[in-house]
Amino acid sequence: MKIIADSSSTRTEWAIIDNGKIVEHAFTSGLNPYFHTRREISHVIRLELPEMFFRRRWEHVFFYGAGCANPEKNKIIESSLIAQFKTPTTVESDLLGAARGLLVDRSGLACILSTGANSCMYNGREITRNVRPGGFILGDEGSNSYLGKTLVADIVKGIAPMEIASLFFRRFNTNVDEIMNLVYSHPHANRTLADYSFFLADHLDNEYIYKIVYDGFIKFFERNLIFYDYKAMPVSFVGKTGTTYREILAKAAADFGITIDKVVPDSMPGLIEYHTLH
Repeated sequence: MKIIADSSSTRTEWAIIDNGKIVEHAFTSGLNPYFHTRREISHVIRLELPEMFFRRRWEHVFFYGAGCANPEKNKIIESSLIAQFKTPTTVESDLLGAARGLLVDRSGLACILSTGANSCMYNGREITRNVRPGGFILGDEGSNSYLGKTLVADIVKGIAPMEIASLFFRRFNTNVDEIMNLVYSHPHANRTLADYSFFLADHLDNEYIYKIVYDGFIKFFERNLIFYDYKAMPVSFVGKTGTTYREILAKAAADFGITIDKVVPDSMPGLIEYHTLH
């Protein structure tokens, strides 16, 4: 029996699996070694997971997480997991988790569209090429944080239509000064911007709102997928942004000349299949 964990900066999905079947399933807060200390990570694991996860020693723990592409940072997660589970542990990036979750043993292009955005070329086992995502300040095009940032920037500058700005202020009970303070003083501003992006989903019938989402996906293609041979292999997406705006994503992809293989909300089903085979 194995434990598989798939973590973003906001939420971690956990599963105990046995012969390809889920024995126990749970969610905790997100665990990112750039934002959390070893002590904080251990605290979340011990207090937020059901007792079932600690009743025995497991065959292996496989953890895929945001911020886990650096060996030094991975050690923070790994040491916490080993301390809590007393089990051999492997820590990998959320991007490898997305690739294995989307493609399992097939080769292709795997993309994350969630709070952040990322992409890679995958050969059926490992990542062979990755265009740096840049984070929510320098990149993350097409992600919830990027879409939220685009909307809020237009509202702050008075570019957004007045009726949209008014609806936004009422929805979040805020104003420009509070927005500026929250974005620039909040330790996890990308999450704040991602939260703001959910306003878009309720107003897609508005031409201005639709264009923000469509243009965000086009930017993702122009600044990320253009550097891969995207016309020669399947392109798949995982994450809430892609599934929330599935129809707009499909339209933008078709206009860009991209054929989408699949769009799924999370990586766990594919990761279970992968670690059952391996």
